[in-house]
Amino acid sequence: MTAHPRLHRSGIARQALHFVAIGLLSTVAYVVLYSVLRLAEPAALANALALVATTIGNTAANRRYTFGVRGRAGLVHDHLAGLAGLALALLITTAAIGLLGRLAGQPSRVAEVAVLVAANAVATVCRFGLLRALVARPGRSTQPSINLERTAS
Repeated sequence: MTAHPRLHRSGIARQALHFVAIGLLSTVAYVVLYSVLRLAEPAALANALALVATTIGNTAANRRYTFGVRGRAGLVHDHLAGLAGLALALLITTAAIGLLGRLAGQPSRVAEVAVLVAANAVATVCRFGLLRALVARPGRSTQPSINLERTAS
């Protein structure tokens, strides 16, 4: 008797897992960069600079590892999609930091970072949908989803 149990992850589940892992690394880089920039710059500017700096690497990593896209074909298009995600994140995080300032007056750096991380989480969910639609578009050559097969005799 031969059994063929399969472990199959759907494409979107695999993509979401990779997107979250890359997002966590990007968030750590963002928080460090924001915290350093915030020593000399206003919150909105430190936020914008930290987002711009981390978006390029984040987009490249998601393009390759989340959506399985390699090579130069579509590179400009994909980074433009990343910039659209940046604009969305910048809008959400700038609104959040502005609202915090109005509600708390002079919030602590810890409060700023907490609000920005939460706002970035919201932006990330939106960004995943945007990048999934624009980078992992139908008809594009990507790596297949993980499909592990084990055969027992």
